[in-house]
Amino acid sequence: MKIEENSKELKEEISESTVLKEAAENSPEKEKKEIAFTSEDPDEEKKEKPALRFHDEEESVQAPMKIHVDETSREIHSLKSKIGDILIIVFCVIISLICLLPMINLLAKSLSGTDYLMKNEVYLLPKGFNFDAYTTVFGDAKYVRAFLWTALLTVICTLLSLVMTTLCAFPLIFSALKGRRVINLFITITMFFNAGTIPNYLLMQRLNLLDNPLVLIIPGCLSVYNMIILRSFFYGIPDSLRESAEIDGASFFTILRKIYIPLSKPVLATLALFYAVGRWNGYSDALMYMKNKDFYPLQLLLYNILNNINQVEVTTQEGFSTPGLQESLKAAIVMFSTIPILCIYPFLQKYFIQGVTLGAVKE
Repeated sequence: MKIEENSKELKEEISESTVLKEAAENSPEKEKKEIAFTSEDPDEEKKEKPALRFHDEEESVQAPMKIHVDETSREIHSLKSKIGDILIIVFCVIISLICLLPMINLLAKSLSGTDYLMKNEVYLLPKGFNFDAYTTVFGDAKYVRAFLWTALLTVICTLLSLVMTTLCAFPLIFSALKGRRVINLFITITMFFNAGTIPNYLLMQRLNLLDNPLVLIIPGCLSVYNMIILRSFFYGIPDSLRESAEIDGASFFTILRKIYIPLSKPVLATLALFYAVGRWNGYSDALMYMKNKDFYPLQLLLYNILNNINQVEVTTQEGFSTPGLQESLKAAIVMFSTIPILCIYPFLQKYFIQGVTLGAVKE
């Protein structure tokens, strides 16, 4: 019974509290406050709306002006860039013509008749078209032999130089190498100081390399400049690759063969091009150290021909019998010695560009 009475009292108190809340919510004071609050809002909105409209009008006026300014600046920038591109293209075309016109002139002379060459009437197009000069070059055994010997010499020197350059550059990247700074110092000094022609000649004489084909291979098998390029490229390869290989138990030659050489193909191709062009165009070492004409490179043979200015001398020494054939034959020999090395550039161009830029900037 007591429990029922208590529950009834609680219900009556709850009902009274709900009634009081409803009365307070429906009180006139609250309605006045709401009316006052709502009465203030419209006035404020009316006051603020013109300002907002004015601000929107300013933005709407300024927006097209900004767009117009942006468009004009872009047009000016695009015009400047177009003018710059045109100037660069014109400059490149002029440089290309400067390089190509002498070659075109030589080609025209090599294919022209001797009468027109004697009168100096050949410029860019051949006159009296014929292949007499090339027939003389390919028909003479000494030119073909010099060409084949120069090609073989270029291949041997290029491969040997790449091996020597790699073996010299790879150990110098290890900070644990004792005396590394001293070695780098002595190697760098050789770029600025040279013993001279006579000491070099005496050295070759002491080494029994005079009139020996090895004198064209051994002295120039390493270029310090190319070694520094390759060493700088090796510095750019992450040390983590080498350290991981060392943890796996790889030797130094294994690391070089399986990590560094595959990653260095661009720079190696570039250096191979440098060495090949240098050896193909070289003749001074053969001029000083070689007496056997069987081992004359093609460039030395060309040098001897071009230095014989007197036509009678050339006729007696080189076996020319046709007057005016000298100029045509000179041009043919120049083309004969230049075109083969030029054919290598298109195949190595992508490696050449990438190899020169990589290793030049240290990040």
